[in-house]
Amino acid sequence: MTTLLDDLRAIVGVAQVLVDGTGDALVAYERDWRKRYRGRALCVVLPATASEVAAVVRRCAREDGVSIVAQGGNTGLVGGGVPDDSRRQVVVGTRRLRAVRRVDVDNQTITVEAGLALQEVQAAAADAGLLFPLSLASEGSCTIGGNLATNAGGTQVLRFGNARELCLGLEVVTAQGEVWSSLHGLRKDNTGYDLRDLFVGSEGTLGVITAATLRLFPRPRAGVTAWATCRALADAVALMRRLRADFDAELVGYEAMNAASLALVERHFETLRVPLPLSDAGGAPLWSVLVDLASPHEQATLRERAEASLAASLDAGETVDIAVPGSEAQARALWQLREAIPLAQGVEGLNIKHDVGLPLSSLAAFVTTADAALEAVVPGARHITFGHLGDGNLHYNLQAPAGADAAAFLARHEPAVNACVHDIAGRFGGTFSAEHGIGRLKRGELALRKPAPALAMMKAIKAGLDPHGLLNPGVLLPD
Repeated sequence: MTTLLDDLRAIVGVAQVLVDGTGDALVAYERDWRKRYRGRALCVVLPATASEVAAVVRRCAREDGVSIVAQGGNTGLVGGGVPDDSRRQVVVGTRRLRAVRRVDVDNQTITVEAGLALQEVQAAAADAGLLFPLSLASEGSCTIGGNLATNAGGTQVLRFGNARELCLGLEVVTAQGEVWSSLHGLRKDNTGYDLRDLFVGSEGTLGVITAATLRLFPRPRAGVTAWATCRALADAVALMRRLRADFDAELVGYEAMNAASLALVERHFETLRVPLPLSDAGGAPLWSVLVDLASPHEQATLRERAEASLAASLDAGETVDIAVPGSEAQARALWQLREAIPLAQGVEGLNIKHDVGLPLSSLAAFVTTADAALEAVVPGARHITFGHLGDGNLHYNLQAPAGADAAAFLARHEPAVNACVHDIAGRFGGTFSAEHGIGRLKRGELALRKPAPALAMMKAIKAGLDPHGLLNPGVLLPD
């Protein structure tokens, strides 16, 4: 292995190859964000250009038994971006690929390298007077390459779609160490298979994304954020139906949170306070809804229309109470409440997470059915349910009963809980992975629940593009 390490150092520089003895820096690449997986890498290599990535891939391909794990910001939730414990995997970090190569205002596109943080891509678009709408709670640390490799979703999928819909072209290093590019910014290119879509969402198993051309949009002139409470999730769905009819594409975000999820935030973050009560006068818990509107029209006009629509929802019984903040800072504080839920869960302790996607018409029935079924499986567990209601994606999580050992709860109940939740999601026409991907965590679920023809096609694509299994083995595809 000494020769391999020396060759990698010659490609990227001595300081850009991290090995045991480098200190805590290596650990940051070997442990996933949720701290469920801790691998042992042969080394971490940090190339600065696509040609360096290609050279690293070519060199690793010549070494028997060595494989590659591509890693961006390492903020994934399913363990797909960290090495196994074999000490035979080279982590290729993309964080030094940081150039904004081009902003084309007329074409409304931006071409950036994979290591830019999502927040930096947003800022580069804003500097050009445009909007890049992908938005995630981890946007300060997740990278655009990782966002594309996992087909990230976030809070504005309702209006703008997933990362896939925002990508017009890619630059990718293949398993053969070749650089393939489609960074043309074309919205129409009907010249055969859409290779871009193979790599978006492939979780680093087909190639290493090094750059992307992304769609931009005009920045809205007006924006209104609102908070509402509803007696039931079905009422929140009814409110969304009203808002979609009233605002169409101006409705860009629609989040729902149960009372337990927000109570957890208030418990662990004393500066974050929910603007409306979490229960009604009789003590029954309420659902909270966070609405985001954006418009090319005047601010006063949008606010007036929003207040009228929400007032009508009160009259119709869809909402119990509403709050419309008067400043951008107040609106941002409401989004901080939503974004703090996963952080509060982490402080509370290990929990059982689900990332289900369902037809909007089935969301309320799914939650009612799953809540009842799980009471028999894990009596007393706390249901922390929240998510992107606008696109049918719920994070349906279970926290251990109050006072119980969280790690023991996870170890004892996770398989049975997962089976119950995923069975019910399937019964309602849903999926067990809406936006987090498969990674290492959900490979067994994919093998169990993906139709055989689909699995066969996926394996054929992998065999065709990466016949020697060089890229991220043990991730996504079942053995």
